[in-house]
Amino acid sequence: MSNLKVKLVRSLIGYKQDQIATAKSLGLRKIGDESIQPDNEQTRGKIKKIGFLLEVTEA
Repeated sequence: MSNLKVKLVRSLIGYKQDQIATAKSLGLRKIGDESIQPDNEQTRGKIKKIGFLLEVTEA
């Protein structure tokens, strides 16, 4: 199973509470934070929800 490297590139200020919660569930709190997530359906759904705030690469 492969992994994805997820990086927060835009601020969470001004976005809906559920979008902020999604970012926190990915382990992202502030701009520049990175986390390694498994490449599965749950992670892909989270990325799809807030993809405009993220930069995603293969890890």
